[in-house]
Amino acid sequence: MATVQEISSKIVENIEKVIVGKREAVELTVLGLLCQGHILIEDVPGVGKTILARSLAKSVGCDFRRIQFTPDMLPTDVTGVSVFNQKSLEFEFRPGPIFAQIVLTDEINRATPKTQSALLEAMEERQVTVEGTTHPLKPPFMVVATQNPIEYEGTFPLPEAQLDRFMLRIRLGYPERDQELAVLDRQEKVHPITTLEQVVSLEELTATQTAIKDIHINEGIRGYIVDLVRETRVNNDVYLGSSSRGALALFRLCQAWAAMSGRDFVTPDDVKKLAGPALAHRIIVGPAARIRDITTDDVIDRVLKSVAVPV
Repeated sequence: MATVQEISSKIVENIEKVIVGKREAVELTVLGLLCQGHILIEDVPGVGKTILARSLAKSVGCDFRRIQFTPDMLPTDVTGVSVFNQKSLEFEFRPGPIFAQIVLTDEINRATPKTQSALLEAMEERQVTVEGTTHPLKPPFMVVATQNPIEYEGTFPLPEAQLDRFMLRIRLGYPERDQELAVLDRQEKVHPITTLEQVVSLEELTATQTAIKDIHINEGIRGYIVDLVRETRVNNDVYLGSSSRGALALFRLCQAWAAMSGRDFVTPDDVKKLAGPALAHRIIVGPAARIRDITTDDVIDRVLKSVAVPV
């Protein structure tokens, strides 16, 4: 799997020319792309969420669109609309911004549930149906959504059906002091994203996405993944546990991480590393647990400690 490791390293190193000191978040973003999944970036404003998505698109040469979600947006502002052409006397479909290879949905929780639902079909089936006509989306289609977890005024919580469609939830966090100084130095004259170049072709990316599916996961680790997911459903602090889609996401992410690490097999440590980003956002903590300030990340930590690791 040297090819997968080489290609992923190229993308990660290229993005790090722009995103300073956030290697783990960058690796998880590339991981989501290799697994053909969607990513939810949850963090405060100004830490580089939008720049991360733009850097990823430029690194692999994909079409990039940004949708700034607001409460007055309509579903047609996302998917597109049919307009009557007076010359041809026919309706013509004008595609919306969702018709791109990498789509940034900025502040996704500011849109109404009706508008948010416009993404459901696109994220799961990679197609958009408008007025009875289905339009396929160009691969590799990927949604990178951002939301501010602190500000709640004028926002609408994401429904579980939509949260479950995100393969990963990641956080960037504030940089360290030396990292923040490096950001100032790099942007003194010009923003480094303006000079960022494509380092991987779409053909190489597609081949890599196919290659990771050949990574071996033995029966013991398959059972470990399923047991972790099932444990989230019976945990006393959990109101709603992870779905089967969560198990599939963790399964695929482990394959990709093993390939990125230069291995052709998955280890239990891979599962432990990726359980939080893959499962935490799919869990709803019960009311009593929320009063005790128990978070979904705390639940994942307890689940990992309670489920026996395969030998």
